[in-house]
Amino acid sequence: MPGHKGGADSKNIMSRLNGLFDLDITEISGADSLFEADGIIAESERNMSQLYGSAATVYSAGGSTLCIQAMLTLMKQDNRKVFAVRNVHRAFLNACALLDIDAEWIMPEYNGSILSGEISLSDVEKRLKDCRKPSCLYITSPDYTGKTADIRSLAEICHRYGAKLIVDNAHGAHLAFMPENIHPINVGADLCCDSAHKMLPALTGSAMLHTSCIEYADRLKQAMSFFGSTSPSYLIMASLDLCCEYISCQIKADIKRNSADISAFRNRFSDRLSFADGELFHITVKASESGYNGNELAQLMRENGAECEYSDDDLLILLMSPVNVSDDYIRLAEILEKSLEKAERHTVKNEKFSLSLPEKAMSVRDAVFSPTEEIPVDSAEGRICASVKVPCPPAIPIASSGEIISRECINIFKKYGILTVNVVKYKDEELLCDIEKIHTTEQGAERIRNNMSADIPDADRWCRDKIADYSSVIRKGKNLYYTCEDCVITVNAKSCTVITVHPKRK
Repeated sequence: MPGHKGGADSKNIMSRLNGLFDLDITEISGADSLFEADGIIAESERNMSQLYGSAATVYSAGGSTLCIQAMLTLMKQDNRKVFAVRNVHRAFLNACALLDIDAEWIMPEYNGSILSGEISLSDVEKRLKDCRKPSCLYITSPDYTGKTADIRSLAEICHRYGAKLIVDNAHGAHLAFMPENIHPINVGADLCCDSAHKMLPALTGSAMLHTSCIEYADRLKQAMSFFGSTSPSYLIMASLDLCCEYISCQIKADIKRNSADISAFRNRFSDRLSFADGELFHITVKASESGYNGNELAQLMRENGAECEYSDDDLLILLMSPVNVSDDYIRLAEILEKSLEKAERHTVKNEKFSLSLPEKAMSVRDAVFSPTEEIPVDSAEGRICASVKVPCPPAIPIASSGEIISRECINIFKKYGILTVNVVKYKDEELLCDIEKIHTTEQGAERIRNNMSADIPDADRWCRDKIADYSSVIRKGKNLYYTCEDCVITVNAKSCTVITVHPKRK
């Protein structure tokens, strides 16, 4: 192995990748092995750990997803209760399903969208103080807009109550090398992951898992090995090793240069666009507050040769990195100027965003591994969310696995262009009422007579007879809809009460 044998004949279609094949090796002698590293991989990881000032740093060829799985595995092994701020990536939920973890949610104070919000320190302290078992707090910082949490204060609160602080720092691998080191490991986090491929010159799928705790240093590899491939990409690991050299030799100078360019870029548009606060390299345009539609701006920029990191009706996010050069900002500014000239102006909007915590019906694991079906969001009210189906970016759940989808959730799904959702399939017994329990009220009986234009002395018996010969039944939320020969009967599934009957459309 590998099967390409380091290259391909020039007539072979795979010869287009010959430059990559040369570097794509496996666990041969001298190449070390990621999860049992004691050679060149271990040496590179030690070098990276020194740069970040961690107790240990290990490489991931499975992105931050693998690191998140490993961090939660360690918390599971410690038997810790997991508190999580709600704007997590769906990778967190998937890991919870695999590990059978039911996190307790802390709702942020949203900043205009589901992507970003303030974490209430008092709320965090109350949850940790009231918890009767070892616990941990899981947060995402920077969030998708670039907003960073007050990790230092959160770490102090966590450690006051013996809790661990875990940070999804996927968008912040560069933060250790800013003029002020605000990397989570430096300001108190116990564990954190960095997606090197997001903010550093590394290949897609490259990430790092850091810990500041000696107790976890020797356990990181084992936790990762539960989920990681036994054939990790040596190309990805090679790019991480080169990143180590880049960080050591060049990144601080590049950050300084980019800082001046980004400041000039923002100043150029400050009289026309409102920018969100956040770390340097996330240029988040508050489009709707500036009188534009973010999706429209993104499309216009795409047509002119610039691909945005993310857009929705309200936001436009331009994600830069330390390797960008001054010419990139000149070109980007020209494209944004052209796009603003063509973009339709809209009424300035500054709407407040809110999301109430949905009711929980079952565990994350049970919901994810139940039989599921994909249905239109308009038909999902009252149904239980199964696996989370939200696009990446930003992959932030609206309804979490195991929660009952509310009308509020449906409206938010539609706001973000999500038109279908995975829900737990009903069991047969949930689609049928005991026919002998079918009944209606006096008001219901009167509605039935009026709607069917018929003299029905015993509405209860009439409904039972009709339902006994139904042709199909569906459930929407709390109600069952029995399609019969000449009518559709609406029944409350829990009480078996007939709410109304309508003639079947011809």
